[in-house]
Amino acid sequence: MTDEALLLAPLTEQAEALRTRGISAVELTQAYLQRIERLNPKVLAYITVSSDLALAQARAADAEIASGCYRGPLHGVPVGVKDQLFTKGLRTTGGSALLRDFLPDYDATVITKLQQAGAVLLGKQNMEEFALRGTRNHPYGDPRNPWDLTRIAGHSSSGSGAALAAGLCAAAVGEDTGGSIRNPGNVCNLVGLRPTFGRVSRHGLLQGSWSMDQASPIGRTAEDCALMLQAIAGHDPADALSSAQPTPDYRAGLQAGIRGLRLGVIRELKLDGSADPDVRAAVEGAIAALQGLGASVEEISLPLINLAGPLFVAIADTDAAAVHYQRLREHPEGFDQGTRSRLLAASLLPAGLYARAQRARTLLRNQMVQALGRFDAVISPMSARPALTLEEEAAPMATKEEVLRRQFASRNYTTPFALAGLPAASIPCGFSRDRLPIGFQVGAGPFAEATILRIAAAYQTVTDWHTQRAPLN
Repeated sequence: MTDEALLLAPLTEQAEALRTRGISAVELTQAYLQRIERLNPKVLAYITVSSDLALAQARAADAEIASGCYRGPLHGVPVGVKDQLFTKGLRTTGGSALLRDFLPDYDATVITKLQQAGAVLLGKQNMEEFALRGTRNHPYGDPRNPWDLTRIAGHSSSGSGAALAAGLCAAAVGEDTGGSIRNPGNVCNLVGLRPTFGRVSRHGLLQGSWSMDQASPIGRTAEDCALMLQAIAGHDPADALSSAQPTPDYRAGLQAGIRGLRLGVIRELKLDGSADPDVRAAVEGAIAALQGLGASVEEISLPLINLAGPLFVAIADTDAAAVHYQRLREHPEGFDQGTRSRLLAASLLPAGLYARAQRARTLLRNQMVQALGRFDAVISPMSARPALTLEEEAAPMATKEEVLRRQFASRNYTTPFALAGLPAASIPCGFSRDRLPIGFQVGAGPFAEATILRIAAAYQTVTDWHTQRAPLN
């Protein structure tokens, strides 16, 4: 396998090549850095490339592997992280010009865990400002979708999706507050997994919503995501909301198949006639494939799920407005126009409405948890259409109906799991007639990431969507 082909291969194949010393970590890292130098100006996936650090870590990995001190499947593997995670001595911007020169004096727990696993850090990946969807002018450039450079690479963790789809890292860790790792997975032909709230430490993660932010892996395959989650999951005393629930072996059950699993298709999220027909056909095909693998599938109703979008905006935006209160007062001009408008509007939300939104959130969570007591997982689309163009994404919303559709209804697919603190993943399931990736979503009960990964792995044994690569040179 040539270096170029290896850069686009699953993390598992790169890990095996490193373990057997078919390639060195330095050689693999140099190949990635050269590809980043060549292609990052096109996709704008990285804000900061940490070449010296990466090569130093790669040399250390090679020395350890040669001496028989092999740490595991991430040892020597080059990865990227969303620029929302603190890195000691390496700038962390949060996608904002306000933090252009911010150098943290400690590493986020996720970074420490990646280092302990022996991973090589290629750099910090681009994102929407402060992980809030709706940035109008990205200070570090608009991340581009490698499948079509005129289109978005998802929301918030867009740089992580763009980097992986372009072959600029082996895997990545982004963050998901309301869909920010699953959206890039959906539009970039990747597996983006949001873990259960508290499954991964948030110590050293720039905060958006204290009750929904979750560091999240993104990979080319279910197994890649399993390996990344294995490395970063676990209790952390430095995060007061970190779960003490034991961490299972996420890779162990991937080949178990899904015969006998009960899957519920969420009625309220079924695509209607206004949805893109290619998306509808791809999602229906994925459901049929899961049935063919032996899972039983039936429709379920979650009536409150159509309130998820407005509930999420009411809660997450208000949380974020509190986080950035001082910055908004002192440096409002430093924010992107879209971010500033969103935070200022949220600052005006009455406390009574915020409290009502939180009560409704509890009812929605209860409805979802009860449903998942009867089903092993639930299935839904990721969106009603493929990736928007950059122009469509930036177009002003001129009518109330457009606000309801773009600001609220589009969030109903992903935000229910964030509001409920439940795990969910986007899984590649096809392409539009314009060769734009399409994904479907699998969600499950608390700490059931292994079930989601098992379903994704089974689906990927009978389909090849995840093996196809963006035509970027």
